[in-house]
Amino acid sequence: MAEAEKPKEIIDSNFAEKAVRDADVSEIVAKYDKESVFRVLPEFSLSSGISWAFLIKLIAICFSLFQLYTAAFGTFPTQIQRVTHLGFAMCLAFLLYPATQKKPSGKMGQGAVFLAVLAALVSAYAIISFLLFRFYNTTFGIFTIQTVMQLGVVLLLAFLVFSATREKPRDKMAWEDILLAALAVWVCAYVVIEYETIMFLAGRPREWDLFHSALVIILVLEITRRVVGLPLSLIAIAFIAYAHWGNHIPGILGHRGAPWRRILHHLYMTTEGILGVPIGVSTEFVFLFILFGAFLQKTGLGKFFIDIALAVAGHHTGGPAKVVVLSSCLLGTITGSSIANAVTTGPFTIPLMKSTGYKSEFAAAVEAAASTGGQILPPIMGAAAFIMSQFINVPYLQIAKAATIPALLYFFAVFFMVHLEAKRLNLKGLPKEQLPSFIKTMLNGGHLLIPIFAIVYMLLQGFTPSMSALYGIITTVAVSIAHSVVFLLIKIGKEGNFVQNISNFVTEWCKIIIESLETGARSAVGVAVACACAGIIIGVVTLTGVGLTLSTAIVRFAGDRLFLTLVLTMVASILLGLGLPTTAKYIILSTMAAPAIAGFEVDGVQISLLAAHMFILYFGVFADITPPVALVTYATAGIAKANATKASLIALKVAVAGFIVPFVFVYSPELLLINATWYNVLIAVITTIAGICTLGFAASGYWLRNLNVLERLFLFAGAVALIFPGWESDLAGAGVLIIVYLLQKMMPEKNLLPS
Repeated sequence: MAEAEKPKEIIDSNFAEKAVRDADVSEIVAKYDKESVFRVLPEFSLSSGISWAFLIKLIAICFSLFQLYTAAFGTFPTQIQRVTHLGFAMCLAFLLYPATQKKPSGKMGQGAVFLAVLAALVSAYAIISFLLFRFYNTTFGIFTIQTVMQLGVVLLLAFLVFSATREKPRDKMAWEDILLAALAVWVCAYVVIEYETIMFLAGRPREWDLFHSALVIILVLEITRRVVGLPLSLIAIAFIAYAHWGNHIPGILGHRGAPWRRILHHLYMTTEGILGVPIGVSTEFVFLFILFGAFLQKTGLGKFFIDIALAVAGHHTGGPAKVVVLSSCLLGTITGSSIANAVTTGPFTIPLMKSTGYKSEFAAAVEAAASTGGQILPPIMGAAAFIMSQFINVPYLQIAKAATIPALLYFFAVFFMVHLEAKRLNLKGLPKEQLPSFIKTMLNGGHLLIPIFAIVYMLLQGFTPSMSALYGIITTVAVSIAHSVVFLLIKIGKEGNFVQNISNFVTEWCKIIIESLETGARSAVGVAVACACAGIIIGVVTLTGVGLTLSTAIVRFAGDRLFLTLVLTMVASILLGLGLPTTAKYIILSTMAAPAIAGFEVDGVQISLLAAHMFILYFGVFADITPPVALVTYATAGIAKANATKASLIALKVAVAGFIVPFVFVYSPELLLINATWYNVLIAVITTIAGICTLGFAASGYWLRNLNVLERLFLFAGAVALIFPGWESDLAGAGVLIIVYLLQKMMPEKNLLPS
């Protein structure tokens, strides 16, 4: 059936809801995004009394309020601010995330019960001993403090093993997780209580300091396993082992080894490890932007972006797929998460694409490619961009400016690939009468753009990202309430019943604010946990100097070949992408490979740290759609009911520009607005766009007609020549483009070789 003949129900108001039901999104999210697999607990009711769900909600709201308070009135001393953030995050995480996702299969054994009771008794003994020693300068019992500490660490490890192997239902709270949440709060509160003493001792830790350091490291590793995944925990453990036993490693990676005392102190009692830059960025910037996104989502931004995309692009050639690109582009810059973006827009856009003639695999691939790009699109990028700002000591606004042109080039490339596929399949757009009105959509939801403009304005005026995010949240609430008041007055004028309408209005907005505060805190837990674990890795790097060592090794291996260094970094990022989130991938590679890249020169000019870190960020992002573990593509394939392997390969083709553009801005820093004039930027953009279009022709196999093998090879060579800088290569690429175009015009029905 032609697209114009499709029934009007395509954009029916219930279409999205039906699509979500058909796609089984909750199961897909649970399978591919560990951060979204919360416990499902019964809510508060008068009959059942206060539930764990209510207490978790209360903790999450307090977490958000703490962050808002410190953003508005100033932060506490660095370590207190960061450890409080970590305490909230770990407490919530232990209560929200079960140790295992398996279904219950039986009762606990007596040995497990005994182990749990013994661990609880020893933990209580350790805490009481500390309190007596801290406040009364005395101890009790037959054990020394060192014995208690050693027993406590060993039994905590055993207790975590027991917790991880005990199968239990997800709709009930596990008592051992309550104990772990309480222990997480205690080990973080310890730094707050002992802050002055820790600062006064200045690197001379006491036994109790080391004990709490050991506990928090173990807890961070365990909660990382639950929330982020086992690979990141294993990498952190490997780094800790390397810090202690590095003296047994021969060659360039060997070092003299650090004693456990120094490792424990460095990783928790300083701002070089767990309480280092990554968790600091999560505390000061990322949480507030996640909270900002939660408020925007609760006030209807997701639907507004989809409606705007439908109104703008729905009627063009291949309209539904172009809607995917536009809506994911707009929404992705707010969510900062590839999977969150995909499962928000995918249940609507993927069935819509399929209904107009796109294959399931292509629909899944387009959604994955577009959703992934949201993390590199200003004004609000992913968490890694804020960490980059701190690592290279560059204002976030400068990073956002530098990221703008490459991000727009990437989305242009995805948009162009979608257009070529639609032309190849002769797919039309949707009839205009079936689409939302642009004017009505702007009147109903245009106010939601004001907070985004407000954030951009604040950043341009020199405000910090945290203050900009705070004002963005305030603006979101203010303009949304003002918009709702207008409709409320209209409704009262028509219906009367002033008291009832006002009561409903207040109730609804209280619910929106509370849900936004809770959702923001829940969404921030995954980032905070990943940053805490990444802090362990950073701490080992600063303690041992392995970052500089690896950078030196890369430079020695690659010699003076910049391209080989870039390829090695790209491969390392893709390999790390097998199990790490973007933030962790970026942190690890930025400490290892960025100095090596920045050590090279292009045309006599040294590559800037910004370009090196941006290169790493891009491949950290696009590892999400790189096989064999392309989690975003697998998630969208689940929604589309498509073959995940085929979808991931198509996503690579659709997003191929994302793997080329980073090489371009390393060789042509004008695209990052580094040492650039308007003329250089214009030339670089024009030639890159021409190269992207040429690459699109070669990858899709279609231009004016289907391309044969020889033409595709010519176009691929021409694309490479156009994309990389140099007027000679640009002329060669343009010549290839003209020749293939003439061949297409002269021989529209003939092929030199089979397609």
